[in-house]
Amino acid sequence: MINKSLRVLTVAVIAFWLVWSLACRQPERETGQAKPAPVQIGEKEIQAKDEAIYKTRDYNGQKREYLSLDFNRFERPASLDEFQKIFHQPPIRQYNTGTCWSFSTTSFLESELKRLGRGEFKLSELYTVYWEYVEKARRFIREKGDSFLGEGSEHNAVFLRMKQYGVVPAGAYTGLLPGKTEHDHSALFKELRDYLDFCRKNQYWDEEKAIAYVRLILNKHLGEPPAEIEYNGQKMTPKEFLDNVLRLPLDDYVSFMSFKYVPFYTRGEYRAPDNWWHSRDYYNVPLDEFYRAIVTALKNGYSVALGGDVSEPGISGDEGLAVVPTFDILPALIDQDSREFRFYNRTSEDDHAIHCVGLTEKGDHTWFLIKDSGAGAHRGPYKGYILYRDDYVKLKMLVFTVHKEAVSDLLARFEPK
Repeated sequence: MINKSLRVLTVAVIAFWLVWSLACRQPERETGQAKPAPVQIGEKEIQAKDEAIYKTRDYNGQKREYLSLDFNRFERPASLDEFQKIFHQPPIRQYNTGTCWSFSTTSFLESELKRLGRGEFKLSELYTVYWEYVEKARRFIREKGDSFLGEGSEHNAVFLRMKQYGVVPAGAYTGLLPGKTEHDHSALFKELRDYLDFCRKNQYWDEEKAIAYVRLILNKHLGEPPAEIEYNGQKMTPKEFLDNVLRLPLDDYVSFMSFKYVPFYTRGEYRAPDNWWHSRDYYNVPLDEFYRAIVTALKNGYSVALGGDVSEPGISGDEGLAVVPTFDILPALIDQDSREFRFYNRTSEDDHAIHCVGLTEKGDHTWFLIKDSGAGAHRGPYKGYILYRDDYVKLKMLVFTVHKEAVSDLLARFEPK
């Protein structure tokens, strides 16, 4: 019995030593090769010790140090003129709201209207936002409080609201009360949340009355949306404007993701809180197909709506750049698993939606021209644009939406649903 115990103990010690030895092995920077992963790493990519810098930021009167990136080290496009651009309306700001999903998708559809030969239109983002808030509240009441409630949403929600309520030109509904020039939904959403929390606590589930009160709150903060507009001397409803003037093929837009929790080349749910109605209409493809589809669409004249994470040290609105630092991960090691790992540990979250409107090559990298309604992009050198490098798109962009013709080869691999 003693000999057996000794053998077991010896085996356990050896196993522990082997595991510990492997865990402690570091990439050998001198050889330019990361071990144990059999991936060749170029010397230009081994910059982690030089890229990281510390900056200070004022948090409520207190200076705090945070990790950032020395952006001066990176070769980048010299100007926006280097990009092969797709038509889009000029960047505008969402200000203090969580409505990037509407600003980015509305911009995307404006580009589509031009591409389809419908003309140049500036559409109202806030008209869609108004009705999205209504439908969020409606589902909250129907599900008796068991529904996510936040300002955010997804690209495909815009298509649903337009089908349901139509769309109006930007001048017909701004979502700004008289005298206001900047959007701020903080008070609006607090009042909306407080009312729906009251409904939940008191088990008040009268949908008709609850939605009527929700609309009073929205009208108070955003103004009442028009039931009728005038366009080219003709009066029409928002639905008639959509169907007869814009004639947008809203059923022709498809959304993609790249996750292993759903079998590839099937459709499934994008597991993010802002997919609050649990849409299962996302086409799931491997990362290389996901990235290739974005590039191919842009090269062929289709703009792309993107959604993903913008809270990393490698993105800076002040610099107008988004790259992946080597102190995060070496570019050659970005793959399906490293990308997915960040989604599961929540270092990659669905926190912003943007519109990709251009592409260029610079050095060894592909760069993407991003139209961004967020405040950071408008503080930076490109005034509403940020330049995303290919590694950032691969690692941090979680979903994209595009016209189906741009990805017909991919869609052919899916069984009809």
